[in-house]
Parts: sequence; structure tokens; C-alpha cells
Amino acid sequence: MMKIKLDNLKFANAKRVLVSVMLWWVVACAVLLFAPSHVLQTLSLDNLVNEYGHFIGLGLIVGAAFFLSQLFTFVVDESINYLREKRAIETIESKVKLLDPAERALLREFFLQGATILALPQNELAVKGLVATSILELVGNERHYAIQGPTAEYKISMKARVYLNRDVLRLPAGEPSKEELSHLIKARPQFINGLVQPRKHAA
Repeated sequence: MMKIKLDNLKFANAKRVLVSVMLWWVVACAVLLFAPSHVLQTLSLDNLVNEYGHFIGLGLIVGAAFFLSQLFTFVVDESINYLREKRAIETIESKVKLLDPAERALLREFFLQGATILALPQNELAVKGLVATSILELVGNERHYAIQGPTAEYKISMKARVYLNRDVLRLPAGEPSKEELSHLIKARPQFINGLVQPRKHAA
């Protein structure tokens, strides 16, 4: 993981240097081609421009093409991200309407424990289903146990939080009565009691 982060950092720095070099290249070519003659004569660059003007023009075209390609890539990436976000929200909206009892009970745990992050079994079907539909996000801290199996810390995604109200999770509107509390405890996922929760609370 650390190696990937370092590689990404190196790539970002290399790209930043390349963009800076190309920017100065375009500026230099544009100045040489469009600067007034008397300015070029003052700087003793008129002969250079007359002799290599076609190369300078080609350099300007190459530089402009580079920045146009960067702009095109940016627009495409933003469009892809927008469509991905839209698809994720549509998936969340659909899933929230079709939560099964195990998934609903699992999501209630975040509210019942007042925790923003819970350690959950990765192989549990309810966990897999909620992750696949972008309702849960993997935070990290993966651990492997011989009997219990692999666990990791998860949180409810920011996109999903606005859809998970008390009605959806079937939580009491106010302080639960003894009967309601007993029902909620009985409906808890069986694996919850066997897990050590991080108990990370919202500020």
C-alpha cells in the first residue's frame, strides 16, 4: 500500500514538472512568434526567429496540442466521475428500498452503538451486499482470525447517510420502550456480539 502511494506521488510530481515545462515551452514559442520586431531586434532574437520560425511554430502547435489533450482528458475524467457518482446514488436509492432484515439490522448497529466505524466480518453476506451497493465503505484495519474469519472496519458512506433515516432502519422515533429495545436486541446480527468494536464516535 505504501509503495503504491509513493508511486502515485512520484507520478503526480513528474506530471506536474511536465506540465510546467510545456507551459514555459508554449509561452516561449508564442513570445518568439508574436513579439513585435523591434523587441526581437533589441533582444537579438530576430535572426533566430527568421531562421527557425517554422520549428518554433511547430513547437507552439505541439505545446497547444498537449494542453488540449490535457483539457480533453480532464473533461472525460470529470464526466466519468459524474456518471459513476450518479450510478452509485441510483444503486443506493434502489438498495435502500429493498434492504433485507440482516442488512437493516447491521445498519442499525451504527445508530444503536453511536459509532461511525464498526469492525465487521468481511465474508458476511449482509456486509458484502452493502459494500457492493456503495452503502458501506471499507476503512481498513483488516484482520484474520482462525475461527472467526477475516474482519475489517467499515463505515456508512457519505452518499448513503442521507437515505438511512429512522423509518428506513425501523428505529423508534424517540427513546425506545422496553418492548422496542427488546425487539431491537433480538434482531441484532448474531456476529455483532462476538466482535470487538472500535467504538469510534462522531464528534
